[in-house]
Amino acid sequence: MSLAERIQKELTGAMKARDELRLSVLRMIKSALKNKEIEKIRPLEEGEALQVLRTLVKQRKESIEQFAKGGRQDLVDKETKELAIVEFYLPAGATDAEMGAAVAKAIAETGANSVKQMGVVVKAAKALLEGKTVDGKALSDRVRECLSKLS
Repeated sequence: MSLAERIQKELTGAMKARDELRLSVLRMIKSALKNKEIEKIRPLEEGEALQVLRTLVKQRKESIEQFAKGGRQDLVDKETKELAIVEFYLPAGATDAEMGAAVAKAIAETGANSVKQMGVVVKAAKALLEGKTVDGKALSDRVRECLSKLS
């Protein structure tokens, strides 16, 4: 079952259960997927659909950070609940150990020895973690840390 079909099925379930928050988040996800489909002028592949979800997760995290700075705890709580629902549809995230191993292997494969080569290492590490949800900021921080130790 594709992600879009799964979202549609669970949307119906949320309607029947009268779960307003879940219903609104599922509608948002469905809308984002449909907009991307219209933009591409073809049905989305699974990887593209997951990328849309990753974008939604990133937006929620940024909103949480901004609302927290603004002292709006009510909105922080709402966004946190939405984030949990969106993350449910993403594949499992990479653990710290997996991320560390991927960074070490990427550094070894690319032969990088300075922070200037960070982009190459991040790209290689992302390729090694294919199929897992990876926080790009956390990955780049880890790469920067490892490369600064080498130089």
